[in-house]
Amino acid sequence: MSIPKAILMRKLLEFLEEDVGFGDLTTEAVVPEGLKVEACIVVKENCVVAGLSEVGVLFESVGVEFTGLVGDGEEVKAGSIIANMIGEGRSILTVERTALNLIGRMCGIATATRRLVRMAEQYGAGRIRIAATRKTAPGLRYFDKRAVLIGGGDTHRFRLDDAVLIKDNHITIAGGVAKAVERVIKRLSFSKKVEVEVRRPEEALEAVRLGVDIIMLDNMSLDDVKRTLSLLEEEGLRENVIVEVSGGITEENIEDLIKLQPDVISLGYLTHSVRAVDVSLDVVRVL
Repeated sequence: MSIPKAILMRKLLEFLEEDVGFGDLTTEAVVPEGLKVEACIVVKENCVVAGLSEVGVLFESVGVEFTGLVGDGEEVKAGSIIANMIGEGRSILTVERTALNLIGRMCGIATATRRLVRMAEQYGAGRIRIAATRKTAPGLRYFDKRAVLIGGGDTHRFRLDDAVLIKDNHITIAGGVAKAVERVIKRLSFSKKVEVEVRRPEEALEAVRLGVDIIMLDNMSLDDVKRTLSLLEEEGLRENVIVEVSGGITEENIEDLIKLQPDVISLGYLTHSVRAVDVSLDVVRVL
């Protein structure tokens, strides 16, 4: 997963512009123009590293030489130095907060994702995918989804044009699951998958009989998830569809769902509620 460097740089510079405004008053007053320094980025807690590639592009865009000391996806201990940089002190300090905000958030998402992926591997023999959702803040979707991928998770849909996901409001407007699916099939390209959000076991069975690719068991109780899977087995339909479970799932309650062996567990939690990792930028010496 990557985007052209020019597009990535444009996104990053928009973040920087939001923070800089018309100039860094403090740095311009304290740090002489042209003064070069060496600095490093340090993680304050154990984590999965994510965001070094992006932060490197941001520093390079302002003329700072950036060297990542580990790779995205590596697990590091608290106190680890994960990157070095050499350049104008003014440039480094002006970029500092934007860079740390981004890398701290991405490390947090990747770390949480890795924990859940390992839980799924433990109970699901590597069969269950841990996925994100589109519950990201505007402007951050690429970075959040990339962090999920780095952590070993599945990105799910990036945008509305990736795949069809018929949700409860679509079903209400269409007048039922069957009518919504029929309308989609009439106009959809063969290259796109169709997913339907269902809230009851009987609704799930109806959707699978209509030939959809994926059913999302949304906010179902454990008992209803179990009953849905049993109904699909009884009807000989379990292997015909991807079963996704979603809605209100966190690290505290995911284990019971993993044990039921759905194909996908998706969590908005990974991107809307995860805690950022504590990281800092330290000036090592003046050159």
